[in-house]
Amino acid sequence: MDRLFNRKPEILKYKIHSTSSFSASYFPENILTDNPGDNSSRWSSDSNSSPQFLILELHRAAIVQTITFGKFERAHVCNLRKFKIYGGLSLDYMIELVDAGLKNDNIQETFPLKCQLDGCEYFACRYIKIVPLQTWGPASNFNYSIWFVVLRGCDDPHLVQSCIARYEAFREREAIRLCLKFLRQKNFEPAFEALQRCSNVQLEDSFISDLYRTLVEDGEFDKCELLLRGAVDRGLLDSFLEKQDYLPQWTPLHSDGRETSAPEARPGMRGGHQMCMDSATGVIYLFGGWDGHTDLADLWAYDIARKKWNLLSEDSTREGGPNARSCHKMVLDCDRKHIFTLGRYLDYSLRASPENLKSDFFMYEVEANRWTLLCDDTTSLGGPPLVFDHQMALDSEKHTLYVFGGRVLLPSAEDRPEQVIFSGLYSYLIATNTWTRLRDDSPEQLRSRIGHSMLFHPARRVLYILAGQRQKELLADLVAYDVDSGKIELLADGNGQDAVPVAGFTQRATIDPERNEIHVFSGLSKDREKREEQVQNSFWIYNIEFRQWRCVYRNENADIRYWMRQQHVEPCPRYAHQLVFDLKEKVHYLFGGNPGKGGHLEKIRLDDFWALRLVRPSIDELLRKCVYQLRKQQFREMAAQNAGYALKFLQENLIQVVQLENENERNEFESLTALLFQSNEPSCSFRADRAALLDELLTLFPERMTPPRRNLVDLLPL
Repeated sequence: MDRLFNRKPEILKYKIHSTSSFSASYFPENILTDNPGDNSSRWSSDSNSSPQFLILELHRAAIVQTITFGKFERAHVCNLRKFKIYGGLSLDYMIELVDAGLKNDNIQETFPLKCQLDGCEYFACRYIKIVPLQTWGPASNFNYSIWFVVLRGCDDPHLVQSCIARYEAFREREAIRLCLKFLRQKNFEPAFEALQRCSNVQLEDSFISDLYRTLVEDGEFDKCELLLRGAVDRGLLDSFLEKQDYLPQWTPLHSDGRETSAPEARPGMRGGHQMCMDSATGVIYLFGGWDGHTDLADLWAYDIARKKWNLLSEDSTREGGPNARSCHKMVLDCDRKHIFTLGRYLDYSLRASPENLKSDFFMYEVEANRWTLLCDDTTSLGGPPLVFDHQMALDSEKHTLYVFGGRVLLPSAEDRPEQVIFSGLYSYLIATNTWTRLRDDSPEQLRSRIGHSMLFHPARRVLYILAGQRQKELLADLVAYDVDSGKIELLADGNGQDAVPVAGFTQRATIDPERNEIHVFSGLSKDREKREEQVQNSFWIYNIEFRQWRCVYRNENADIRYWMRQQHVEPCPRYAHQLVFDLKEKVHYLFGGNPGKGGHLEKIRLDDFWALRLVRPSIDELLRKCVYQLRKQQFREMAAQNAGYALKFLQENLIQVVQLENENERNEFESLTALLFQSNEPSCSFRADRAALLDELLTLFPERMTPPRRNLVDLLPL
């Protein structure tokens, strides 16, 4: 089935089934025709009060894979900023297919629709329901409009009927499993066994069945612990741990330069500097920046193991290296120990001379402590012109450098605010000193920008381009560029989704190819509702495999006094900072930046240095918590039957798995002694407690192993 669906989706015929409303001559049938130049060629609701919807009926049942929205020839306040789409074979039972939003422009947009259950079984739809949620105009002022819709997928009767049959079988199987779960919850054992035998449907994995019998029916707690330890050894709880949010642990590496009696050499205050990290040797390199008064040309190395900065060059210009600069970019080839630096910001007063506008390109050999000028002007070799606030990434395997975006610096006489020029995408083959222009700036395909992030995934062979600024627009998109095929994919546009980083400038990002994660530390952002710029702390993680954002750290406090108190606890909000990632030790390092308006800590630029470790619960900690819950239940049952044995168990067994440093856990443990003085309970009452404990433990296992998460009684309409 997967092989068949690799073919190109075909356009699916549909008609309008029904609509919540329409206004004037903006009939729903208008969406069947793509006429972007006609303002009346659209469906428009007669109200923006919920619910508003448009239901499409397919010519025949089909596997609907994508939906494409056409638009008016220019931005329009009635475009759908947020919407949801549902689909199903009937109007009574529909599944959410996508939750997204359109950009407010004139470019068609295509969205993939959910067409598989649990990533395997395809399901067919006969009806597609579009539910508008928000327009681009001010709230409650504009009705919803849809201009043109195209559905694509597969409606081959043979394939679709096969999918429908498997889908119905899947639904029947799940219905039986819900019944089995209900019968076991009620302890209707004969009925449970009869249904399982007649249907030949298993409620759960055999391991879970063993755990149920051991805990709920037999109450053999010691054996339960062994089963859980076996589950850990088999990696059955790993998927649960991978879904847990990280907790940030900030550590100041120096704050005010007075950790020792003698002042230690270290980089001074700056923003717009550059850093790169050699994880193999545990060394961070820092070059240049702006200290609030002048550009810098110093090169530093920080030895993580020795916790010491080393000044490699006070002024690299005197040693054949780049002159003082900021807003440049720097990357490290860890295999060959070469650092490449390109670009810089140039003050308006210095742009009159053509000589100053040359794009010089340097390489620093770490082991030889030597700078080399690779080219005094990359434009002459087909490379990018002089740019600033661009991005660079390195493909170490292919020995290729990629440069994208940035603002092109023009001579003073030609520089106009309304004529901003952005640089495109270039590659540089290091071995042959060859530049290639891969893409020009293209608003329709790959929009160039400044202040963005760009990361390279060596295994996937993909460049990830995130956020930034284009003209006055702060971006929140995430774009993937396949360096081998040249294919461009918009992974997230930042519209219609709540759980994404806000549109931002100089956000700093790193990548962990081993975990397939992109990490983003906020910079200067814009509030979507208030439309005002602000500097706030937040840290986001994007799971490349599941295409999901999640925020693991946020502090929106803007009070200067608060950050004065916190200056040794966590870094204050900033932009124009630098962030690098130690892939080996999984630690981020943050240095300097601009605290923005208000000047947190009363510094023009910052010189603080921080380590950030993102911590998840370990598998040992997870197992300890499970054993604690088991022994706590065992103690309750013992206390109800024999207080003496229970007290001994509390003192010798239960205390071994209590985290006394945890105040809540310690208080709960101390309160358990009250059970020793309560009246005995009949043993039959323990079954419900054991079943509840099992349900809690089952949340740690993959859903494919466990009974359905839902309950039969919850499906009954009230």
